[in-house]
Amino acid sequence: MELKDVDLNLLVVFNELLTERRVSAVAAKLGLSQPAVSNILNRLRKLLGDELFLRTSRGMEPTPYALQLSEPIAYALTTIHGALNERTMFDAASSERRFTLGLSDIGEVSFLSRLLERLDALAPHVSVSTLRSRREDLAQAMEAGAVDLAIGTLSQLPAGFFQRRLFLQRYVCMFRQGHALDKGSITQEEYCAAQHLVVLPPGSAHAQVSDFIERRGIKRNVRLTVPNYTPVGYILGSGNSNLVATVPESYAIRCVEPFGLRYVAHPFHVPHTSVNLFWHAKFHRESGNKWLRQVVVDLFSNPEAAGGNEAC
Repeated sequence: MELKDVDLNLLVVFNELLTERRVSAVAAKLGLSQPAVSNILNRLRKLLGDELFLRTSRGMEPTPYALQLSEPIAYALTTIHGALNERTMFDAASSERRFTLGLSDIGEVSFLSRLLERLDALAPHVSVSTLRSRREDLAQAMEAGAVDLAIGTLSQLPAGFFQRRLFLQRYVCMFRQGHALDKGSITQEEYCAAQHLVVLPPGSAHAQVSDFIERRGIKRNVRLTVPNYTPVGYILGSGNSNLVATVPESYAIRCVEPFGLRYVAHPFHVPHTSVNLFWHAKFHRESGNKWLRQVVVDLFSNPEAAGGNEAC
């Protein structure tokens, strides 16, 4: 097949279908009708000799051949777009761009309010949306440009990503005001005797804290286990709760005032986790991405803990 036989617009639709997985969503995003998108998909199928996308209850699922084509096509389109817009600098004051961030629930609590305050001052027309997904799906979305940046404790991302450490996160013990342990510090014996709320986010580095405690042979009276941090403040702060939760300090700081909570240093030497900023190499030089990265670094980076850019 020769390049002269390929209409670039076909590849644009192909790339959007990989991200959106629905004809209606692609049509709305590109300003086309649904029949026009379906017609383009049929042309691609004939040109490439493959179904490319199959209709399922979850949307348009790519075939193995479509997945094989996804990375080189996304990279080629990004390169072309970047070359055509190389002279276009990001103007934060006038931009109406929507940035999408990959954040966990705890990341939304820890970062979004301060980030929006800074954007109000620097870029009043810029908006932000967030996305939570599995590590594999997030990596694909960042590669396709559907997610601009991710912040968190992600690990084992595939090749092609940059990361920068923002800070090292320590863990603390959090409970309601007036709890029997609300006395400035707690001993290891008091920690073990307490009733615990344990947070085990699937696939997150935060879950490794519980693994560490168990490997150390530390016995806890676990009364409640939840898969994310969203309900923790409400549960600890309700009624006369006797529960204690081991949580990241940045999260504890945000919960103390609204939920009437306290926190103290952890009595065991729980390893710190590294909170990093991630972006795909294809957008390393894209001006809007560079600008937002710098805003995040300025807001959240601890100079003593942060390192330079590191390729994954």
